[in-house]
Amino acid sequence: MISSDIIFGIIFIFQTGFGFMGNSLLFTLYMYTFLILPHKKKPLDMILAHLTLANALTLIFRGIPIIMSSFGIRLEMGSAGCKIVLYIQRVTRSISLCTTALQSTFQAVTITPSNHKWAWLKHRISIFIQPSLLFFWMINMAIYFVVILQTEANRNATVDGLGYYSPYCKNSAYNRNIAPVFLSTVFIRDFFFLSLMTCNSIYMVNILYRHHKTAQNVRNTIQSSSPSPENKATHVILILVSCFVFFYWTNTFLTVYAFYTSKKKQELEKFSNFFSSCYPTICSFFLVKNENRISRINFRKARIRISSS
Repeated sequence: MISSDIIFGIIFIFQTGFGFMGNSLLFTLYMYTFLILPHKKKPLDMILAHLTLANALTLIFRGIPIIMSSFGIRLEMGSAGCKIVLYIQRVTRSISLCTTALQSTFQAVTITPSNHKWAWLKHRISIFIQPSLLFFWMINMAIYFVVILQTEANRNATVDGLGYYSPYCKNSAYNRNIAPVFLSTVFIRDFFFLSLMTCNSIYMVNILYRHHKTAQNVRNTIQSSSPSPENKATHVILILVSCFVFFYWTNTFLTVYAFYTSKKKQELEKFSNFFSSCYPTICSFFLVKNENRISRINFRKARIRISSS
C-alpha cells in the first residue's frame, strides 16, 4: 500500500513541474520580447514578467523540499539554507499578491470608458509600473527580514511549541515586541491588496457586462452560439480572482493555525504548501491559454518547416 507521503510527493511533482514549466515559458516569452522584439512590447508585459518570475520561484522553493521529504530524502540545508528558502518563499508569495493587484488595476484603468473621470490615467499609468514593482520588492523584502532572524535548521524529528515547522527548518515564535507589529503589517498589506484586486475585478466585470449589453443592441438578430469576447474576458477575471482569494486565504489560515498549534503535524504543513502552490500553477495555464503570441510563434515555426521541406 502506498503511503500518504509518497502520494503527497507525486502530487507535488506534477504540481511543481507543470507550474514551473508554464511560468518559465511565459517568462521566457516576455524576456524574448524585451530583448529581441522591443517594438512588440506591451506595458502589461513588465507586470506579467514579475508575476511569472515570482510564481516560478514560489513553486521551486516550496515544491522541491516537500518532494524530497515525501520520498524520505534528507536535505541538509543548514541554518543559512533554511533562512534563504523560507525568506524567498514568503517574499515571492507576497510579490505574487501585489503584482496580481497591480495587474488588475492596470486592466481596470485600460478598459475605463473615455468619458469617465479616471480616463486621464489611461495614458499615464504605464509610468507607474516600474516604480510600483520596485516598491513591492523593497517593502516585502523589508517586512520578511524578521524571518531571517527567527529561522534555523530543524534537527529534531518532532518539534512541539509555537512556531513554524517543516522537515528541514523551523521558525520560532516571535517575541511580544515583534509579533504585533509583524502580524499587523502582514494583515494590513494582505487586506489592502486583496480588497484592491477584488474591487478592480468587480469594476471590470461591470464595465464588460454593460459593454456586452450595449453590443447586443447593435448586433444582428442571428446570434452566434460561441461566447462573446466580453463573456470570455469576464469569466477569466472571475476565475482568476476567485482562485487567488480562495487559495491565498486558505493557505494563510492553515499557516497561522500551524504556527500557533503546539502539536505539529507534517500533513497540515503539506496541505498548506499545496494550497500555496495552486494559484501559481493555475495562473500559468490561464496566462498561456490567453497569450496569443505563443500560438503565433508556433504557427511561424510550422510555416517555416513547411516551406523548407
